[in-house]
Amino acid sequence: MADKQPHLNGAFYGPAVPPPAKTYHRHGRGRGCACCLFTTFLKLLIGIVVVVGVAVLILWLIFRPNKLKFDVNGAELTRFNVSGNQLHYNLALNLTIRNPNKRIGVYYDVIEASPFYKDQRLNTQWLPAFYQGHKTTTVLSPHFDGQQVVLLAGEKLAEFNGETLAGVFDVDVKFRLRLRLKVGAVRIGNFRPKVNCELNVPLKSNANSSPFFQTTRCDFDF
Repeated sequence: MADKQPHLNGAFYGPAVPPPAKTYHRHGRGRGCACCLFTTFLKLLIGIVVVVGVAVLILWLIFRPNKLKFDVNGAELTRFNVSGNQLHYNLALNLTIRNPNKRIGVYYDVIEASPFYKDQRLNTQWLPAFYQGHKTTTVLSPHFDGQQVVLLAGEKLAEFNGETLAGVFDVDVKFRLRLRLKVGAVRIGNFRPKVNCELNVPLKSNANSSPFFQTTRCDFDF
């Protein structure tokens, strides 16, 4: 019986096999999310800074704060002599503080007062805290009495001898403050300004010196 199937003279080709699906790998996806979060945080931070800056500018334009004024109207030096390496001193001051602001009150939470002679601290005194209202003046009377080891040699010793002869001594009195401001019913800030008073104080017991002390405006560094 004859074979009814035809002879295959060539290669047999089956059904077409589909190509494998291509996979894409996205590199750095986690890092991209982190950058996105950082950018969002940075924009938010810049927005907060801008809002706060605008608010501060508006408050400044409304209230126009002025610097506090510190003046030493009187100074009495009844003792200022060196024995060995000990400086004996007795210094009394009359200090006025003026708040020139119309809408801002000031809380003086800390007032640290220290006299210095030739860049050497003599004493430290803490004055009582108080509140100062609008456009008011407060008078303080710090008194420094005691003795302190001082190093006077070379140029400093020559200056001391010259001041002793003239009967007038260069004494710096420095104040370190901690303040809060009252705007309406709101208390703001924790400010730490410094005040430096460069004084020429006559020795009261010296006949050669002038008995008068000239009022001195202190340097206020906010």
